[in-house]
Amino acid sequence: MRSLIVSESFPPLCGGSGWSTYEVARGLRQYGVDVLIVRPRPGQPAGIVETSYDGFEVLEFGAAAPRLPYVRNYFKNERLTRLLRPALERIIRTRGIDVVHGAHVLSTPAAIAAAAACGVPSVATIRDYWPVCYWADLIFDYDSPDLCPACSAGMMTQCVRPRAGAAWPLALPMIPYMRRNLARKASALSRADAVVAVSSAIARDLYARAPEVARERIQIIPNPVDLSAVQVAARLPRPDVAGPYAIYSGKLAPNKGTGKLLDAVTRSSLVWPLIIVGDGPDRARVEADAARAQRDVRFTGWLPREEALRWLAHATIVIFPSYGPESLSRVLLESSALGLPVAAMETGGTRDIIDPERTGLLSTTVEGLAADITRLADDEALRERLGRAAREKAMREFDSMSVARRVLRLYEQLLDGRRPRGEARRGEDGGDGAQEGMRTP
Repeated sequence: MRSLIVSESFPPLCGGSGWSTYEVARGLRQYGVDVLIVRPRPGQPAGIVETSYDGFEVLEFGAAAPRLPYVRNYFKNERLTRLLRPALERIIRTRGIDVVHGAHVLSTPAAIAAAAACGVPSVATIRDYWPVCYWADLIFDYDSPDLCPACSAGMMTQCVRPRAGAAWPLALPMIPYMRRNLARKASALSRADAVVAVSSAIARDLYARAPEVARERIQIIPNPVDLSAVQVAARLPRPDVAGPYAIYSGKLAPNKGTGKLLDAVTRSSLVWPLIIVGDGPDRARVEADAARAQRDVRFTGWLPREEALRWLAHATIVIFPSYGPESLSRVLLESSALGLPVAAMETGGTRDIIDPERTGLLSTTVEGLAADITRLADDEALRERLGRAAREKAMREFDSMSVARRVLRLYEQLLDGRRPRGEARRGEDGGDGAQEGMRTP
């Protein structure tokens, strides 16, 4: 079987979605699938550049993308789709591709269209909220605890403000384009032969917010975690920190809740150093919060994946203050695989990973997060119990080979002409069926 995976996010330089795509591809390869990667690169010179990563052939597709706001979005979306589609069609036909898999927002519409034109099945993996939110995070006000109820013109007027700053009135004429852009994405997704939602929360939001997507086509298959890679990280030398430490790992951005991080730590009884691995637009704010709190907070900035895993592997507790609706956090998956106790805010698909009081602690307020940090810092037995159960769950449900096997099974169903049975259907109300869809059939 030959699979074409199309994703603008892929190693070596990428975020969690790219590493998840890589681990699925690596697992498929181990099951005998011949996997080709096409990576769109908006902003790079036009044309295809042949590269490779870890034995995968990677074709990088360059396309113009000027830096002018909104104009750049058009070039990275609608124009990229028009340019990428015929290139993918040529690749599908000349390489004898059997199934096409769109794995990220800029890649998926063209991947689905090219597959349909060539008469081969298409799969789309949804790892955030791009089919139902122009910004892909459902946030309309960074100071509000509520998420956007629907992507209407009125709500777009509100969500533009925190992103455009004082110039937000100048952005209002772009709302009609934003709405058309979102409608095109949802329409493209509706033509996929199968849609993979990485968590029950993503599946529920697709049901509620994207009625164009047939429910029976939605499968819940989680993001994978490479257990062997995290085990290697656990054996690497401990970072140069004396004694236990807490860690936050990830992007420093409003939707990640980093504005609440130091508030929660200050309210807790934590006396250990707090290590912050990552960078982003909120860094200056977090550094100022740390200075005011007079806490031992150490910033590493962005680190290579292996080094970030090493810091994570030797931490004593993990703090996860995310505010936006996390689809299925890679940091939480890796923390679980390492057997680390986690204090997390409950958001999006986080409950698919953390069973409260069994594999971690969940809260809904800064005060609750602070109390959970205190509990973990003060109770070694609790840390050990939660960490042990988290590791067992990661091995059982999120191991990359198990996830890849489920993706392969989906490919085989499509190639056999059988409609996937819709694992997520019974879970549309958030009941037992949502968790049933998380288990290997």
